[in-house]
Amino acid sequence: MNAPASVPPRKEVRPPLPRGPFLVVGLARSGQAAARLLATRGEDVRAVDSAHPEGAAGLSAHGVEVHLDTDGLAQLEGTHTVVKSPGVPREAAVIAAALERGIEVTGELELAWRVLPNRTIAVTGTNGKTTTVELLGHLYRSAGEPVAVAGNVGTPLASLVGSIEPDATVVCEASSFQLEDTDLFAPECAVFLNLAADHLDRHGSLDAYLDAKLKIFANQGNDDVAVFNEDEPALAGVDLGGCARRVGFCVGAGPDCEVAVAEGTIFYDGEPLLPVSELGLFGEHNVANAMAAAAAALSMGIDREAAREGLRSFAGVPHRLELVAEIDGVRFVNDSKATNVASATVGLRAFAGGVHAILGGSDKGEPFVPLLEPLRERAVAAYLLGATADRLATELAPAVATGVALHRCADLEDAVRRAAAAAAPGEVVLLSPACASFDAFANFEARGERFRAIVAALEGGK
Repeated sequence: MNAPASVPPRKEVRPPLPRGPFLVVGLARSGQAAARLLATRGEDVRAVDSAHPEGAAGLSAHGVEVHLDTDGLAQLEGTHTVVKSPGVPREAAVIAAALERGIEVTGELELAWRVLPNRTIAVTGTNGKTTTVELLGHLYRSAGEPVAVAGNVGTPLASLVGSIEPDATVVCEASSFQLEDTDLFAPECAVFLNLAADHLDRHGSLDAYLDAKLKIFANQGNDDVAVFNEDEPALAGVDLGGCARRVGFCVGAGPDCEVAVAEGTIFYDGEPLLPVSELGLFGEHNVANAMAAAAAALSMGIDREAAREGLRSFAGVPHRLELVAEIDGVRFVNDSKATNVASATVGLRAFAGGVHAILGGSDKGEPFVPLLEPLRERAVAAYLLGATADRLATELAPAVATGVALHRCADLEDAVRRAAAAAAPGEVVLLSPACASFDAFANFEARGERFRAIVAALEGGK
């Protein structure tokens, strides 16, 4: 066994904030948090949004000059730094104009990290970010260590400023949208889970998407830790960047693989950590997530026994392979967070067979043909809905020849009820849409909550 590596020290000095006046563009959760953070520090802050997000108008009470129903171009005059919300593309008129004028454009993740004094673990990847971040938080709590969890779809990092103790470790999700707006972001521990085609409508190509993700490592120093998936084909032969100590996780063995699974057991640094059968999560993808979380936590000094117990007791996160109910022997599983094909593939393959898959939503421009193989392997039928229903029906048509029925549905309730009527005991009704939710719901959480409500009504009718 190798000698234990040193735990990354907390960075005592962070880069200063950019110069104001500031213009915050996009006023969903992260934009509002960034505007409040800047205002509480006495900065001159204007904030704009093309719509009326809930809570945005209330920023004026914090001293923020709020402009709604605007493209922000008029408010750009006199601005030194634009803070762009992750949902705002760089092609937006106000961002393009700012870049053309040489105005600095940054993001909420970068802004908050510069102000927070805490050690930081950042997690990126196409799939599994939320599960891994929540699992890391659970491992810290299991060890009795102070921790705060933030995410690109949950608590904005900026909202933690001033609300947590300096000795707490921050564990945060870092999406490609957030990372592309970073300049000096350098977490003490950075985790790269996996890469699959996603957000290509935004990034333009898989290479550009990967480049955005790799910014998580770019500014790390010699004392930091870079945890990465040694089995990820997209990283083969790729320079991760930065100067951090590499800690790989993999199946089997590899030259940088400190956490590995072999013969049904997860190993850390050559010693058994936990049998896979004792994990609180199910599905092969969650074995990889558990390895990544263990690699990060143990590298950051979490006790091995506490990590082992935390891995046993963590049961997962809402909207990600969440068992909602079992009715007459049929399991109903909410995987609404599966907003891309790779994630839905993982959801389908989490079950041995007998899956009634509910697919569809808003169109991200991603091909659905890769769903054919997992559907043939695991599914009895697929229920197609939303804006992508026509394209799903066309691209998945070859599955019919192998016994997978395709059904066009009016909406989510129609799909759930039809799947429930067709499913036999021992089978699974799985909402794993492979699409975003914006054609019918505000977000994937709202879609998952609607699924729960429909299933509850079915259960109540028994």
